[in-house]
Amino acid sequence: MICPECGGLFRPREYFPSPEEERLRYEEHLNDVHDPRFQAFVAPIADRVLADFSPEDLGLDFGSGVAPIVWHVLNEAGYTISTYDPFFAPYPERLEKEYAYITCCEVIEHFHRPAEEFERMKSLLRPGGRLYCMTMLYHEGIDFLNWHYRRDDTHVFIYQRKTIEWIAERFEFSDFEIAGRLIVFTK
Repeated sequence: MICPECGGLFRPREYFPSPEEERLRYEEHLNDVHDPRFQAFVAPIADRVLADFSPEDLGLDFGSGVAPIVWHVLNEAGYTISTYDPFFAPYPERLEKEYAYITCCEVIEHFHRPAEEFERMKSLLRPGGRLYCMTMLYHEGIDFLNWHYRRDDTHVFIYQRKTIEWIAERFEFSDFEIAGRLIVFTK
């Protein structure tokens, strides 16, 4: 289905995986934080944080997953970053702080309530802070029915450029950019 407001493509709620099914699917990800290929995969986010912020700036890896690779890469570079994940790092107190930046790598497509999650992440950013998201955007050149990204049962909300523009306007981000899979919102 397509959201008439933002253009996002969403799975009907009755087809959402249960929390148990979600957790089991995420545990299947065989990611190793020491694997150079995995580190290269998250480089678009990590490199931008390294360019935009200093090690003293407090960050949050939102939806860090079973193998918190972004946290690992930035931590190894001496950055101060915390993890939050409802399944693997369920620390609600970390959602009560203010951050210079938030990373959200291959997470936003899993949001059951995207508007609530974007509102939450924006509220956690200090003025001038940045939200770095990485996801694949749908465009008309993609064969949607056969697209591997759509076929993951935990991907319940797919974004396209129009959706990103809507998010930037709706949540009053001062700026946004799209660079391939990397999307950067500025508060």
